[in-house]
Amino acid sequence: MKIISENIIILLLVLSFSACNFSDEDENEIRKFSNLSEIKERGKLVAVTDNNSTSYFIYRGTPLGFQYELLKEYSDYMGLDLEIVISNNIEEKINLIKNGKVDVLAVNLSITKTRKVFIDFTIPLGSTRPVLVQRKPENYKNLSKSKMDEKLIRDIKKLNGKTVFVQEHSSFVPLLKRIEKEHKIVINSFDAVSLGIEELVLMVSEGKIDYTVCDEDVARINATYLQNIDIETGLGDEVNFAWAVAKGNDSLRISINNWLNDFKKTKRFESIYYRYFNNPKYKNMINSDYYSLIGGKISQYDEIIKELSKETYWDWRLISSLIYHESNFDNSVRSWAGAAGLMQLMPQTAATYGIDIESGPTANIAAGIKVINSLDNIFKEEITDTLERIKFILASYNIGPGHVIDARNLAKKYGKNPNIWENNVDTFLLLKSNPEYYRDSVVKNGYCRGNETVNFVKRVLEVFGHYKNLIDL
Repeated sequence: MKIISENIIILLLVLSFSACNFSDEDENEIRKFSNLSEIKERGKLVAVTDNNSTSYFIYRGTPLGFQYELLKEYSDYMGLDLEIVISNNIEEKINLIKNGKVDVLAVNLSITKTRKVFIDFTIPLGSTRPVLVQRKPENYKNLSKSKMDEKLIRDIKKLNGKTVFVQEHSSFVPLLKRIEKEHKIVINSFDAVSLGIEELVLMVSEGKIDYTVCDEDVARINATYLQNIDIETGLGDEVNFAWAVAKGNDSLRISINNWLNDFKKTKRFESIYYRYFNNPKYKNMINSDYYSLIGGKISQYDEIIKELSKETYWDWRLISSLIYHESNFDNSVRSWAGAAGLMQLMPQTAATYGIDIESGPTANIAAGIKVINSLDNIFKEEITDTLERIKFILASYNIGPGHVIDARNLAKKYGKNPNIWENNVDTFLLLKSNPEYYRDSVVKNGYCRGNETVNFVKRVLEVFGHYKNLIDL
């Protein structure tokens, strides 16, 4: 009996040990998300949002959008960089969260019981109601409101037999099923695969489809410039919308909730909300050639930049981001130090390339690209990674190559990698405002304030990332 008991004990211990190991592996496999401490260690928040007129777009070279601005406010508050991933497909966005590819799903996502099974919602950002989007009659400008109402669907029962296009996997799919059941009608609903809601609204306006369903706040924005659509027929009660994180990512969700609780009470939040949902001037922006969803242009100099960029290996959108940060695409800008033109060339540098402050934008851009190429020649033998070298060129463009070379020499001396910018050379550029470092024997160019340059490199590359997201090559 003693032998049997000992064998049983040993077996139980083995099983217990195996169970513990299995639980650890199982937990690691299930927890695919990055919690808040891991995101902080990474230094970057990754969010997925829509490319549409409320969430995220480019206007006159500037990244904008209700969701983008809120994400930027939160990431800045947390001291994190921000990376945006675009998807207009609801199922794809949720899968990105579930699989740990992104940290936050930042759209006006309706809070539903079904979705709560797969993701966790933050506190609500606001509320809205679903509305029917339909096309006004051709002579709508000459009709009274009562005559208009006669020609449009105002009674939900009149949707019987109609075909309504809705986003696949959206909350509008079960909404239409509920309407069918409650009103005992048949609606021919069609799930639009891979189409964004604003694409469907535009299709109604253009006569390609007759009906779609949209959240009222988004519908009102679209109605400011698509004046032949009607959005007055409500299809349901108001519902809360919020951001979402991976199921169980409590640390990130609580952090966002704490921030939102305070931020929603601020004038800043009111200003952001007004800009996108109550601004009568929004129509002017949306009709601009420099609105990425319609015109697709960054600036009036796009074609010039595209052509001249052939003289270097830089993406034309990267050059555009550099120009945006140097002059905001204003060729008449003059700095206090005398830098001039789109690319803010100093007089001595401009003279080297045969131009002056009176030179036009084409000449200024051409000279700026020659400066980029000359800086590339300084670093290309030792910094072979092209993307890494771009950071050194941007820094040199901003502060001069001498200070960057000093920072590289300091990096070598203190055991850091002189060919890597972040957390290596940029660290010593920041330290060049400290006498201990700018008086070092390896430093030839003395004191400098490196924080402006480090931020410059970060900002140019950040906006370049937005241009890559939203502007075609």
